Amino acid sequence: MFDYHMHSSFSADCPVPMEDMIKGAIQKGLTEICFTEHIDYEYPDDTIVFDFDKKEYASKLKEMQNKYEGRIVIKKGIEIGVQPHILDRYDELMDKEKFDFVICSMHTVEKKGLHYGEFFEGKTIEEAHGIYYKELLYCVKNYKQFNILGHVDLVKRYSKIQCEKPFHDELTDLFNVIIPEGKGIELNTSGVRYGLASGMPSNDVLKLYRQCGGEVITLGSDAHKPEDIAFQFGESLQLLDSIGFKYITTFNNQKPEFHSISHLL
Repeated sequence: MFDYHMHSSFSADCPVPMEDMIKGAIQKGLTEICFTEHIDYEYPDDTIVFDFDKKEYASKLKEMQNKYEGRIVIKKGIEIGVQPHILDRYDELMDKEKFDFVICSMHTVEKKGLHYGEFFEGKTIEEAHGIYYKELLYCVKNYKQFNILGHVDLVKRYSKIQCEKPFHDELTDLFNVIIPEGKGIELNTSGVRYGLASGMPSNDVLKLYRQCGGEVITLGSDAHKPEDIAFQFGESLQLLDSIGFKYITTFNNQKPEFHSISHLL
């Protein structure tokens, strides 16, 4: 089993040391994990800085890889928070640093944070969702140094009321960009922990991605503490299998490796 979205104290919103997260993953019986620490340039909250020392991160990760060799595989990942006006900064980052795996997420829209709700002010729920997908589409068209889109319908988590429009046309446009490029999406199981009816994306979006020809999909808990690692992975594998997915994807030096879901069930 593989958890490809988890954090440690290198992420500004996580207080847990990397080794504690690794021990938690081993206790859960995982064979491979990937730390996807946050870098979110120009995050609209001056009290939190989503960045970290890259050399210190690489050094600590190497130390842990050596210490736990033979017990669990530990990959070096990152979760970048894109916005249309700062894509060049992420290109500069990727030109300097090497990662096994890169998640492209959008946490900020119109330079306003989803988390705090400012983005939704003065808009109908459909208008807000439409702007979110429009900016995300711009980013995937103009930024290419990533492997999967993180929690692609994250806007649902922060919406105070449910949006009835599914935005399948907009999502199809997204998928038609990333699928031919060999990129994919994740099933982020934290949606249920945060009160949604499903993970992110929701089941209808997973089905749409598969119908569009999508095959590259990772499984991630978005854990910020050990007890949340591999949250609902058994149920998620069954769901993906029922939709028609054949493989869970992991990455090495940003090259995909495919693992049969039927062998994991």
